[in-house]
Amino acid sequence: METLISTDLKKAETFLKQGDLVAVPTETVYGLAACYNNKTAIQNIFSVKNRPAYDPMILHASNLSMIKALIVKEFPPLAEKLAEKFWPGPLSMVLPKKETIDPIITAGLETVALRIPGHDLLLSLISKLNMPLAAPSANPFGYISPTTAKHVNDQLSGQIAMILDGGPAKIGLESTIVEVKGNHLVVLRAGGIAIEDLKEFDQNLEIRTSSSKPNAPGMLDKHYAPKKDFRFQKNFNSSKDISQIGLIRFNSFSEEFPLENQIVLSPEGKIEIAAQKLYSAMREMDQSRYEIILTETFPNRGIGIAMNDRILRAVNRN
Repeated sequence: METLISTDLKKAETFLKQGDLVAVPTETVYGLAACYNNKTAIQNIFSVKNRPAYDPMILHASNLSMIKALIVKEFPPLAEKLAEKFWPGPLSMVLPKKETIDPIITAGLETVALRIPGHDLLLSLISKLNMPLAAPSANPFGYISPTTAKHVNDQLSGQIAMILDGGPAKIGLESTIVEVKGNHLVVLRAGGIAIEDLKEFDQNLEIRTSSSKPNAPGMLDKHYAPKKDFRFQKNFNSSKDISQIGLIRFNSFSEEFPLENQIVLSPEGKIEIAAQKLYSAMREMDQSRYEIILTETFPNRGIGIAMNDRILRAVNRN
């Protein structure tokens, strides 16, 4: 199969309607999409990604009416408030699903994760289809999520019909996922919406971002990882030839390593820019000559919480 890279919405719509897989842009990362009501296509997502059946997917809709009509049993007042504040955008909510939602999407759970993404090209595609798309990240399971069309093509070329090229992802990390339980929020994954901003809606929100039996994507302890040995700089003590070590830093170079071995994500010290570039830096290091990749931790505020979450899971994989 030849994989088309294009901005052509009509071709993407045609491929999806005939049951093919299309990688789609979002403001967070690129997703691997199938029509939500095509079980065979959704099964193909699991096959292409080598994704375990126990890991649920996120459904993407173009508007709230679509969500209420096709996805959820109910949309409680707290969900309405969150939607008004954060959608379209990088917040996914977990709510009780309609019986018509195939259990393969939800890993057999009675709840489903869903959101309205903040990317105009994807919103136009979903509107043309007039139905939600199931779309986990467009990468082999457990590997670094893609933030450009090239990242997708590097790994899935020849396995999917098309990559809808919407440019680099603006946020660069996955959506924040919250389960809405009455007036209470449970954060299941840190992401593009800061936990501090969610506390405006529930001061006593619960954080439960790890599980061996996840009820949302991204909760496994080992995830988002490069193939090479990936470690924290602060814990590294080795006699390894320093020329074989690459380093990812936040806003300044380390004096312990050659400058050419390092990627500084945001010399300006802006955490949002660093987040946008993190996955690209991890991929660049993974494709380099270095045998070991080191990273520092990031300011643990705003989206920095999600960055630290991702690198911890990546380090844990090694």
